[in-house]
Amino acid sequence: MPVKDPADACKIIFDAVDIPFWPQLPKRSFKELMMPQYSEAIPFVKIDDEKERIWFEIGDENKKADGIYAFYEKYTKGDPAEFAISREYAPGFYYFMEELGRAGRQYKYIKGHITGPLTFTLSIPDQNKRPIYYDADMLDTILKALSQKAVWQIRELQNYADKVIIFIDEPMLSAFGSSTYLGLTREDVIRLLNEVIGAIHSADAIAGIHCCGNTDWSIIAATDIDIINFDAYIYTKSIAIYPNELNNFLKKGGMLAWGIVPTSEAIRRESADSLYNKMTNDIKQLIAKSFSEELISRQCLVTPSCGAGSMNEDDARAVFRILKEIGGRFKKA
Repeated sequence: MPVKDPADACKIIFDAVDIPFWPQLPKRSFKELMMPQYSEAIPFVKIDDEKERIWFEIGDENKKADGIYAFYEKYTKGDPAEFAISREYAPGFYYFMEELGRAGRQYKYIKGHITGPLTFTLSIPDQNKRPIYYDADMLDTILKALSQKAVWQIRELQNYADKVIIFIDEPMLSAFGSSTYLGLTREDVIRLLNEVIGAIHSADAIAGIHCCGNTDWSIIAATDIDIINFDAYIYTKSIAIYPNELNNFLKKGGMLAWGIVPTSEAIRRESADSLYNKMTNDIKQLIAKSFSEELISRQCLVTPSCGAGSMNEDDARAVFRILKEIGGRFKKA
């Protein structure tokens, strides 16, 4: 969300959606961008707020071994609170929890989120400007830390929901297969995602993946994920390339979350009617390409295309107003 006040952000959310989620406020602080926000309790992380930079400063092998050993000592305690996101890094989470407590009601679903392991490790460099992904010891450490941050959220949010959903945000999946990441294999992607998904499932929660770009959707469908969230405003045609894989995903009970409401200036030329018509027409096109009409219609969520944090406030408010209107249209259909 582009607002700086968590109370304002939560009001927008609770007024607009059926599945509330806690807001990230990147315009409030660099610490609320998607990499810094999940970096606490990971060894060797350095953050420069002034220069808005995050990196790993590992040092020599002895220092590295000591830092990783200390991390695993904490991890083996089995207490996800050791990996909590602090109020400094996520005031939106804490205000959201307070609002849930004040409301005194139980929701069917509530959503939390983490930055995915691929995006996190491929985006943050070490002191030699090499993505930390390529350090096998650190990759395993980060996987476990992110998984525990998901479990910590689940434990907190379960007090107010029948079921918690955790989305794994993986914009880096859109770069899969590019020359920059030739060493990244399909098997790597599935293994890393499934470790985080497994932690979410073990905490009795639902796991979703959000990728706001184009990617090989067959890879995501081959994971143990429950919800695939894609930018339906731009990339429905890319989903249509994988009817067999996605039909199998739907047959296993998976859901497609259609990011039909654009989180860009395109929102200024759209309405609930235009986006409702676009989505229903896109569904018809998928059905024509052998997607199951019953499954694709029944196992469906409607969402914004991506986060709204980089938008101006008026446009972001329009996103959630139109999202609410579209939801009403589908409920009546």
